[in-house]
This record gives sequence, structure tokens and C-alpha cells, in this order.
Amino acid sequence: MNTKYENAIALFDKANSDDPNKEIWNGTTYPKELLYAQRMTEKLALFEPNASYALKLAVRCQHICRWQIPRDSYEMNRKGYLTWRSDLSVFHAKTASEILKNVGYEEEFINSVAFLLKKKQLKKNKDTQILEDVICLVFLDYYFKTFSGKYSEEKLIDILKKTWAKMSEKGHDEAMKINFSKNSIQLIQKALA
Repeated sequence: MNTKYENAIALFDKANSDDPNKEIWNGTTYPKELLYAQRMTEKLALFEPNASYALKLAVRCQHICRWQIPRDSYEMNRKGYLTWRSDLSVFHAKTASEILKNVGYEEEFINSVAFLLKKKQLKKNKDTQILEDVICLVFLDYYFKTFSGKYSEEKLIDILKKTWAKMSEKGHDEAMKINFSKNSIQLIQKALA
């Protein structure tokens, strides 16, 4: 299992290394989705150290090759956003499944990773919920501050409410440990009021 797992991680990272979008973190430039995948893995290790291999793999490839389906190729409204998100989940599951098959995983295991990537049974399936918690925690920890400069306070509060609603109690507890900026704390307080 470990060799297949390590090979899958290496291939996920190789695919995400092709991301033309870059992000600078601590003075080093990274392909955006590679850095995101690494952050997801680190957050999962802290949040759920005994996660299954299927969950670890789903976390690592949750945004695999995301840049290939840009948001601006869809209508810039709610319907366009939801269609884009749906298409992405299918694309991520298909891309990850091909890699997992190539490293030798069985179909049943591949299907379990694809199930998680499609976020099926949120709030009902333990691993799907953990994946969603990790996604939300990474967003809040690494992306919310920058994200908050792009939208109105009203929109940000709505986003925070929706993010919070997707999380478990354990996710909420972990989120409250994040070192938020003063402005982010105020927005979170308003969203939770």
C-alpha cells in the first residue's frame, strides 16, 4: 500500500507542478495547486492523524489540475459557479482515478477516493466530512485574509456562514485556533452572531 500511495502522491504533485499560476509563500514561489495540495496534506495530518489512505489521497488531489477548467470559462453568476464546481468535482475524480489506476490501485479503492472527491454524503460520511473540514480550514487559514480584500463585507459574511455550515463541531473548534487578523475575527464574529 505504501509504495502505491507514495507513487500516487508523487504523480499528483507532478501534475500539479504544471500549474502556470504561481503563489509566493515564505519567499519561495510555488505552482499554486501544488502548494494548496501540500497545505491540505499538512492540515489533515494535524486534524485527523489516523486518516485512511483513501482520505489522504483525496485530500492531496482535491484540486488536481484545477487550472485546466478556469472559473471565467463559465457564466459569472450563481448558476455558472455551481456548474463550474460540479464539473470540477467530476474532472478531479476522473483525473485522480486515472493516476490511481496507473499506480496499481484496485477499482473499489479508486471508487472510494472518487466518492470523496465528489463530496458525497457530506455530514453523513465521516471521511467526506473530514475532507470538507480540511478544505474549510485551509481556506480560512491560508486564503481568507487575501480573499477578504476582493469582496464586500456582506458577501464575506455570507461566505463565512456557508463555510461554517459545512463544517463539523471538531472543524469549528479547530478553526477557532487559527491566528486570524483582527479584521477576519470581526467578520467571523458577525457571521456567527
